[in-house]
Amino acid sequence: MKPLLLTNALIINEDLRYPADILIDKGRIQKIASLIPSRTEWQVIDVRGKWVIPGMIDDQVHFREPGLTHKGTIASESAAAVMGGITSFMEMPNVTPPTTTLQALREKFQRASHSSLANYSFYFGATNDNLDELKALTASQACGVKVFYGSFYRKYAGGR
Repeated sequence: MKPLLLTNALIINEDLRYPADILIDKGRIQKIASLIPSRTEWQVIDVRGKWVIPGMIDDQVHFREPGLTHKGTIASESAAAVMGGITSFMEMPNVTPPTTTLQALREKFQRASHSSLANYSFYFGATNDNLDELKALTASQACGVKVFYGSFYRKYAGGR
């Protein structure tokens, strides 16, 4: 893949707004400057009039893998997210079976490591029946905890 030079971009970030060129190589931004001289081996795109903004984070997605992959997968939905400017997502635990065990959580991370096009994390589901799992959960293992108040858990996981 050739390095990519975006020229004449309008960068918008927090309270800043300024024109600049952006050099991208191997999928990473290498340089941002008011003028980057191009090289013949680079792909150059003039993006005059276009904004370059930070990637967005979607903190509540429902990708439906495992169990409901006819609706969407981590691969298909992360691809759609990236095309829309989402660079990170946090998925809810209401899949089939719900992500209410540490093993299920590890499996989701494993699945995403092979198929996600975006950065990712997963919520852990808390129920009346998984207090020991919840106590064993560390802050670095999940982006948050979603409490199921009965109906979903009972219907999809055979809970009491």
